[in-house]
Formats: sequence, structure tokens, C-alpha cells
Amino acid sequence: MHLAVRTALDRRDRPAPRGLTQDQLNALIADIASDINGFIGASVVDVESGLPLASHSVRPDFDLDVASAYNSEMVKNKRKTIDALRLEATLEDMLLTLDTQLHLIKMIEGDTFIYLAADRQATNLALLRSAVNRHVAALNA
Repeated sequence: MHLAVRTALDRRDRPAPRGLTQDQLNALIADIASDINGFIGASVVDVESGLPLASHSVRPDFDLDVASAYNSEMVKNKRKTIDALRLEATLEDMLLTLDTQLHLIKMIEGDTFIYLAADRQATNLALLRSAVNRHVAALNA
């Protein structure tokens, strides 16, 4: 499977998370895409800017630039909620269920997350989480 992975690194000054190369980010997205039945799209996103560092969608109508920007706002607001509640906790992931899709936001570094969307009829949240966690762990190996 050949993936045309989009990148925003050329539009930004910030380095990739954990010193990862663009090729590593692209491979991460490609590996996740190949592991998930019903894969719709995924991106590695910078929280502060909302820009995807790497992304891929199998559906041209699924705009990952828009999804990345709005999901970064959700992450920022969830962090504010955690602070407002004075919780001594760190955001790890956010799971969202729609009637036709499943969405997962997985924090991979302080200001970076993976966003993944999949068809709800083809997979489940446990499989999404397992696949993403496995690929994130492989980055640390």
C-alpha cells in the first residue's frame, strides 16, 4: 500500500517530537493505517499550533487539517479542565464514539498527539487503542 502522507513540517519551525524524523512520522502513520480495519485517517499533531506534522486519509472528504486543528483545541480544553479540577493527573488519551466512527486521541509527548479515525462497523475501541499503543511503544524502542 502506497500512502501519500501530508506534512506540515515545512510550514513550521518546531522540530518533530522526540527528535523523530519526518520519515519516522510518515512510517508511524502508514503502520497504523495498515493495522486498522476501517481506517479513515490519522495524523500526528502539534497541540499548540493545531498543525499536523504528518497525516493520511483514505477518504478525500475527510479533512485532517480541520480535524487536527479542532482536536488540538479539545486537548487544550481538557488540560484546562484537569487544571481547574486541581487533578494531579496527565492526559493520556481521549476516546470518542460517533454512531458511524470511532476517534482516538493519544498523547505521545507533552505537546504532540496522534489522532485516529476509523469506521465503527469495522473495528472497536480496544483494537484502536491496542494498535496505537503498540506503534507508539515501538517508537520508544
